[in-house]
Amino acid sequence: MFWEKDRETMDRKELENLQVELLRENIEYAYNNVPFYRKRFDEYGITKESIRSIEDIRKLPFTTKNDFRDNYPFGLLARPMKEIVRIHSSSGTTGKPTVVAYTKKDLKTWADLVARIAKAAGVTDEDVVQIAFGYGLFTGGFGLHYGLENIGAAIIPASSGNTKRQIMLMEDYGATVLVCTPSYALYIAEVAEKLGKDPKKDLKLRIGMFGAEPWSEQMRKKIEESLDIKAYDNYGLSEIIGPGVAGECEMQNGMHISEDHFIAEVINPETEEPVKPGEYGELVITTLTKEALPVFRYRTRDITKLDYTPCSCGRTSVRMSKPIGRTDDMLIIRGVNVFPSQIEEVLFNIEGVSPHYQIVVDRKGALDTVTVLVEANANLFFDEMKKQKQLLDKINDELKTTLGIDVDVKLVEPNSIERSEGKAKRIIDKRKF
Repeated sequence: MFWEKDRETMDRKELENLQVELLRENIEYAYNNVPFYRKRFDEYGITKESIRSIEDIRKLPFTTKNDFRDNYPFGLLARPMKEIVRIHSSSGTTGKPTVVAYTKKDLKTWADLVARIAKAAGVTDEDVVQIAFGYGLFTGGFGLHYGLENIGAAIIPASSGNTKRQIMLMEDYGATVLVCTPSYALYIAEVAEKLGKDPKKDLKLRIGMFGAEPWSEQMRKKIEESLDIKAYDNYGLSEIIGPGVAGECEMQNGMHISEDHFIAEVINPETEEPVKPGEYGELVITTLTKEALPVFRYRTRDITKLDYTPCSCGRTSVRMSKPIGRTDDMLIIRGVNVFPSQIEEVLFNIEGVSPHYQIVVDRKGALDTVTVLVEANANLFFDEMKKQKQLLDKINDELKTTLGIDVDVKLVEPNSIERSEGKAKRIIDKRKF
């Protein structure tokens, strides 16, 4: 299903021409209204005339999270505060929060973008949508709320937490769509099972829209089996607009980026040069239509790849793969790059373990060590030592094949790894730098 079919199926050349036109206008707009960009563009000799083709975007300097922090709170805004109608920000747990703001026009754009990805996933005005994201400074709850409301769906703004109540609401209110993080969806399925609920009989869920953290195809399969739904990925980040930047269609073969609003690039994070088509690298995004906060070549830190081949759904926009991790989440262990998603992919394919794990990184002397804590199924954890050893050997072999290094694997009791009602905490880093 389409939300704006004329925009979602544009001829590729026509789309690129539109991007160049919007980029030129946005450069002039930011130069006139954002002192930070005026200074940067002057330093690089950038004017709107610098852009003659889509490749010319590489002439522009990058924007980073530190630029947001250095201009905290409102130094990057292009509009006066009297025109700002909404403010969101990051949690600020690792420093000053990154603050973002929206005009009325921005909120309409945002709602339309979320409606677009929701329609692509099959959501209609007959659906009842339960949003189990937190409502607050985090963009997830409000962003998805207004976009889904735009379609005409009935919204249950459940917010995060209180999982038993979440399940009660799903059952009593007849929720057909669940919105939350993928790890929380798994936890909901786990609690529902403990409560004796059968998703096929007791719940009406048919679609899940999940995001805000990396997740593997194996996790998708587990969620779909556990909740009897179709699970769709969507992508966004507050610095760009929030959820709605990209989302999967019913083909589930990559997330369509709304290229009439954003230009996406993938670069080598070390050399900052573009990678070859289809290669993994760091996603870089430029906004084209934001009014309050235009952003140029924002380094997302998310590792993904782009697919420009035609999608059978009829959309012509480029598709991004599920991010396999973040450059700041990547672990470098004895010279080898390791992403939590690689470990997750292995564990989900091994019978006898639950989909809950944690990675503990420590340092002994000059060497980094990795311990993977894996919850064993109840019947196996309390089984004979021989079977436990066989399982451990299997996990170790599979991880060594995938990662290229040895890691220490420990089986832990069922339910001993802390569950999250938001983003799962996969890595515990005990190293002292």
